[in-house]
Amino acid sequence: MDLFLFDKNYRDKGFKFVAGIDEAGRGPLAGPVIAAAVILPQGIDIPHLNDSKQLTEKKRETLFDIIREKALAYAVSSIDNNAIDRINILQATFIVMKNSIDGLKINPELCLVDGNHKIPGLQFNQQAVVDGDAKSASIAAASILAKVTRDRIMIEYAKQYPLYKFEKHKGYGTKTHIEALKAHGACPIHRKTFAPVKLYLRNSDD
Repeated sequence: MDLFLFDKNYRDKGFKFVAGIDEAGRGPLAGPVIAAAVILPQGIDIPHLNDSKQLTEKKRETLFDIIREKALAYAVSSIDNNAIDRINILQATFIVMKNSIDGLKINPELCLVDGNHKIPGLQFNQQAVVDGDAKSASIAAASILAKVTRDRIMIEYAKQYPLYKFEKHKGYGTKTHIEALKAHGACPIHRKTFAPVKLYLRNSDD
């Protein structure tokens, strides 16, 4: 699928500034959820742009810099694990997506939101796009900004909490992560309302 053609179809309908919105970190057991919003210029071509999950870490890092350089506007927003525990991950995702859109220096005429949910209370036109990061260039660009930003945050957390090896799994519920939870309990960046973490809260000093 031509990701740039997907966005062009909306521009041809009269939407000059089309923003792609995506998040990273809904599923992990630890760390923040990050969202990014990106408005790409009309006619741009960014080779190898794709869903962040389909790219190597090295390619994501390269594209991260290219997207920030070439985008008309972009913004990245974050909500930490404590807020996720207070309001639940879906509501946290809505808030962080809305915050990223609000952070754009250009008001979008249309927001393409990855997934099957529209963002409640958003003042701009929006369209939910299932698997949008594999269909839309602007959503794919947002997915890369969100993913790289979150990975860098988790690598920094790994230095603070080395027992959990966050640099390897970025907080997802891998075998290595679960074994660390069993051995050491939850640490301050774990999402304590998530079922796999709840099992080991009794071992936590937090």
